Amino acid sequence: MSNISDNSITPTMENYLEAIFILSKEKGAVRVRDIASKLDVKMPTVTNMLKTLSERGLIDYEKYEYLDLTEKGSNVGQEIDNRHQILRSFLTNILKIDYDKADEDACKMEHAVSPATLEAFVDFMEFIGNCPRGGASWLDYFNEYREHRQPKGKCLERMKQFAQKYNAKIKEMEKIKIEGER
Repeated sequence: MSNISDNSITPTMENYLEAIFILSKEKGAVRVRDIASKLDVKMPTVTNMLKTLSERGLIDYEKYEYLDLTEKGSNVGQEIDNRHQILRSFLTNILKIDYDKADEDACKMEHAVSPATLEAFVDFMEFIGNCPRGGASWLDYFNEYREHRQPKGKCLERMKQFAQKYNAKIKEMEKIKIEGER
């Protein structure tokens, strides 16, 4: 994961760059009114921010014209969009948070999370999908626990079931290994 290197870029600027990045992917040409609509702000507010972003070399903008992200602005917009998608995916797919709430929370989190933490989110999601203890049933158990706060006895029963399946899988893999060595 890269890191946004310019510490002078505020979360508000990041929001604008992300919005411009997304709009340019969706529409090609980006106008002030498109940004105002996407961010739910007034057009004069957008115009003021565009001046700031232009002065910092993050966008190419002439008043009353379409605007484009510079390479630097595009990199920041893409990184923020990537962070947003990863966080929203974690919240919706792992924690089963409602999509709209997850999207709102991801927008807040994307500005504060470090690249190392974001990478850990990605690693955790991959681990859940690939680890023998991971996968859908494990996550279903987690979500069931969140909803019902199950007694420890239920967890113990699930651990026993897991151990039986896990031991069977080990024996199966050992058998395949032995047959492959012959």
